[in-house]
Amino acid sequence: MKKIINTTNAPAPIGPYNQATLAGGFLFLSGQIAINPASGELVQSSVSEETHQVMRNIKAVLLEASYGFGDVVKTTIFLADMNLFAEVNEIYGSYFETDFPARETVAVKGLPKGVNVEISITAFKG
Repeated sequence: MKKIINTTNAPAPIGPYNQATLAGGFLFLSGQIAINPASGELVQSSVSEETHQVMRNIKAVLLEASYGFGDVVKTTIFLADMNLFAEVNEIYGSYFETDFPARETVAVKGLPKGVNVEISITAFKG
């Protein structure tokens, strides 16, 4: 059985998808970008603040599904420029206490709305 997860504490989907889908203990989060859910505006004052907003959005969806960062088993980080890796990696890592998830980080030609960072995750509770 699958359950759709959406919260007003994260940006509303901007296309034909949901924030997350829960299926068999797995929670699949759609990629999150740095949209402030309260204002609907992009947060792009710095790569640091952009990354924090992405992680806050992820946290909001995780909490809506009663999951946390400790349940995350896989992440994908998309960067507009691999030169941003060190700064994004430091902030990303600060949201996990132990047992980091599996991950890949890739540079892409372009991301939605011209952002620098998009992160998608998979979490699991068994």
